[in-house]
Amino acid sequence: MRADLRPDRSAQTSGPTRAAILSVMDVRGDDGCRLWVEQAGTGPPLVLCHGGPGLWDYLGPLARLLDGHARTIRWDQRGCGRSQRRGPYRLGRFVADLDAVRDQVAGPRTAVLGHSWGAHLALRYAIEHPERVSHLIYVSGTGIDPDHGWHPHYKRNLRLRLGPQLDRWEALSAHARTPAEERERAVLQWSVDFAEQGTALHHAERMATPWLGINHECNQALNAEVRQELSNSDMAGRCRALDLPVLIICGTEDIRPRWAVDSLHHALANSRRVSLAGAGHLPWVEKPDDFRRAVTDFLKQ
Repeated sequence: MRADLRPDRSAQTSGPTRAAILSVMDVRGDDGCRLWVEQAGTGPPLVLCHGGPGLWDYLGPLARLLDGHARTIRWDQRGCGRSQRRGPYRLGRFVADLDAVRDQVAGPRTAVLGHSWGAHLALRYAIEHPERVSHLIYVSGTGIDPDHGWHPHYKRNLRLRLGPQLDRWEALSAHARTPAEERERAVLQWSVDFAEQGTALHHAERMATPWLGINHECNQALNAEVRQELSNSDMAGRCRALDLPVLIICGTEDIRPRWAVDSLHHALANSRRVSLAGAGHLPWVEKPDDFRRAVTDFLKQ
């Protein structure tokens, strides 16, 4: 592991003082792939898994909420953001990369938090390595039900919430895009992930800054594999065998249907579910105090 300590100006905030100087480093997967990692804060380790797939880590604001409560460890998944642009884009490989981050930075046992696609990655990691996970936090995931797909409902709700921006989003979606157009399309699409539409574009712009590009090959490959896995494996049975505390958090205004998570909640032996009213897909942005309280109370268990 090569560590490169330096301050991250984008992480500075007018809120509480940072509990520890940021450290930024490269971690190597077991196949040599270089993974960008940042850790900050003090307390028990908490590894954060961003969504996508094919995006980069955007969980800095979430990490800052937990200063003094956890040593947060953020990373860009392979092929994404500041990590090496290298496959293969397979679920097993991403689980192995998460284990490398855990082993080289977090220690022998850690809490793991995943958001959206990252929630499924964190769940799969806990299933594969339960002895290495102390707590699992599943944020705005889409569940494990293979029979009641959530995506058609998401696509319909996406178009409804885009409203007057729908025509522009569809025009951008209909042809090959320049990097600037790719960013514009992403900002429009991400804006529907916030409940308060008056500030939604502002929040989406912040997510897209800096713009590190979307790895569409990674996105398509992993989404296809997850769909196949949910259809062909007994994920509910594997979740029933999972003996560790799980916190499921979502926003009531997420355009992904919340009933999609019911099967996961019912399958887990030791889970708590928290729904934050008035929040969308990124509940820590719109309900930061409630989100912090739910997570820190859970981590004290």
